[in-house]
Amino acid sequence: MKVLFVSAEVAPYSKTGGLGDVASALPGALERMGHELTVVSPMYRRVSDGAHRLHDVYPEIPIPAIGARFDAILADDGRNWFVDFPPYFGREGIYRNDGDEHSRFLLLTHAALELCRRRGWSPDIVHVNDWHTGFMPLFLRSIYGSDPLFARAQSVFTIHNLGYQGVFGSHIVDDLALGSSRYLLHQEHLRAGRVSFMEHALIYSDAITTVSPTYAYEIQTPEHGFGLDAMLRHRSRDVFGILNGIDPEVWNPGSDPYLPSPYSASELEGKQANKTALLARARIDPDQGFLTVGIVTRLSAQKGIEIALRPLARRLDAGHIRLVVLGSGERRYEEAFGWLAGAFPGRAHFQNGYDESMAHLIEGGADVFLMPSLYEPSGLNQMYSLAYGTPPIVRRTGGLADSVTHYDPARGEGTGFVFDHYSEGGVGWALDQALTLFQNKAQWQILQRNGMAEDNSWERRALEYDRIYRRVTGEEQP
Repeated sequence: MKVLFVSAEVAPYSKTGGLGDVASALPGALERMGHELTVVSPMYRRVSDGAHRLHDVYPEIPIPAIGARFDAILADDGRNWFVDFPPYFGREGIYRNDGDEHSRFLLLTHAALELCRRRGWSPDIVHVNDWHTGFMPLFLRSIYGSDPLFARAQSVFTIHNLGYQGVFGSHIVDDLALGSSRYLLHQEHLRAGRVSFMEHALIYSDAITTVSPTYAYEIQTPEHGFGLDAMLRHRSRDVFGILNGIDPEVWNPGSDPYLPSPYSASELEGKQANKTALLARARIDPDQGFLTVGIVTRLSAQKGIEIALRPLARRLDAGHIRLVVLGSGERRYEEAFGWLAGAFPGRAHFQNGYDESMAHLIEGGADVFLMPSLYEPSGLNQMYSLAYGTPPIVRRTGGLADSVTHYDPARGEGTGFVFDHYSEGGVGWALDQALTLFQNKAQWQILQRNGMAEDNSWERRALEYDRIYRRVTGEEQP
């Protein structure tokens, strides 16, 4: 099939989180299956300033609906196209709080379709991601509905995080350029003075996917639905949960260039050398007898930081663990981890920001990886950790519940440590489970190898997206 894939970010060109990774890896896996992919994202300043081989293929493409023109830039891979419109995308950063944030991504949405027009390229599937492209399904039924180029196009919308919905005031209605199709907007909410990108994607897309089976269930409940649970329940037959995957070419302890000592499930000795390197880089006591806990995360309330701080501090104070944290985000959490590092020198380390080499070294050198999330649509780090023989400690939610099973020493089954209750007690219990098992080297290695045997590749996930594409195009019956 011909698949138009539109995303606000695509790694390695632009990335703030998991969306960028998915928008890179999934199209690649689909392409290897034989599908023809066109991936469209903005030409941010970091893209144009980066060391990428780019070609200005179609200059000055008009967007009649909004009276703008853009250049279409193609990467050397022949798959990734960029919308070059400096007034919107030439600013610092990717996401901003500017008054025209909605206009930036409306232009991206229009531009993706106008690029198809310029190329004479007729997509079978238009796959869009998160709120930024949420109006695409409606545009296909209205502004572009009479264009034969899009006559067979079916829309698939993926929710990466329902907590970000793209809600704006009703003053943006004219910017949507819907003309006589304005009646297709959610009228009740329009009268209440708001317009939601995400909401209209849920109304008009032909299929809705999200990034894990458990999250697909959770978002249909009031607790995790962020006000859209009723709409999602109404469309439940069209909602599918597909766990994200990882790229084994990038996340592989046997070939990772960031690790001083490669290793595998059959030869785990190299992991100890990586632990030594991690402790040295973090300026932590090199004694390997202590359980080293790793964290790489965006520091936000979603990530469960508040329920982890005291349990970690108690075990650091008792001398039971060592801690290495990499991340940035809310100042209160940055300050809290900074305090821990200062209060326990030689036992705890905090690096504010993101460092790719440090992220890989934490995965390869830590003994366990902590993810106590309040909610986690998919999560990727727990899957990286499994691949690196670094058992994850996770709360049973979203993609964490779908990818990690609690270890049972009696059966030698399971891949990590899973707790249910979102509380300090839950984190403490899971840490103590890990501390106890860590003393049994034979059991610990069974646990490590169980995780490393898991198949979380994108090739496997792409098959599930292929089935949904075939369902919405009528090639495969539900």
